[in-house]
Amino acid sequence: MLEARELWKTYVLGQSRIEVLRGLDLNVPEGEFVSIVGASGTGKSTLLHLLGGLDHPDQGRVMLAGEPLNTADEGQIAVRRNRQIGFVFQFHHLLPEFTALENAAMPRRIAGAGEREARAAAEERLRDVGLGERLGHLPNQLSGGERQRVAFARALVNDPALLLMDEPTGNLDPKSAAAMFNLVLETQRRRSLTIVMATHNMDLAARTSRCLNLEEGRLAEKGQP
Repeated sequence: MLEARELWKTYVLGQSRIEVLRGLDLNVPEGEFVSIVGASGTGKSTLLHLLGGLDHPDQGRVMLAGEPLNTADEGQIAVRRNRQIGFVFQFHHLLPEFTALENAAMPRRIAGAGEREARAAAEERLRDVGLGERLGHLPNQLSGGERQRVAFARALVNDPALLLMDEPTGNLDPKSAAAMFNLVLETQRRRSLTIVMATHNMDLAARTSRCLNLEEGRLAEKGQP
């Protein structure tokens, strides 16, 4: 499903060059839930951005469903990102002037669906995450956990092949975080989703199919050298 080979990424800050990723390899079969852990600043978010086509590696390639992602032009990458990849970040990034239903429907509308189809798909996803009674609410009328569930529904509205999650519970209180992650696990199992999640929370990482540690620019199975 997802394959990364020999990914290198360096940032230049003034006179300094910081090698974040150093020949990193990753293979995620279809339906697997992989967590990536590591200290702050090791490059977890950078890696997710490369896997999702939000940024480009200096060297190496990303393959999604057998097709190269980072060698396409920006327009093609944007189309594939919209139709094949869902994103959930630490902060929900909901548009404040739009309702939960309108926010969740946005990727479907961008993909070219009509308003009725997009709203129907968004309503189904919102009901799946327990927000059937909150469709017309604005983000400021929702709790933090509810806002993150809207973001989760939005990520699923185009039935993506891959879901990328960057600290999806990091901005929630412990009770809301536990409920959110239980929902992610339930949805992943029911839909056989392929998920890559970056997290600092080792308790959550332990509940995924496989946990990888990002250190010195490369990945290793947690607990292995």
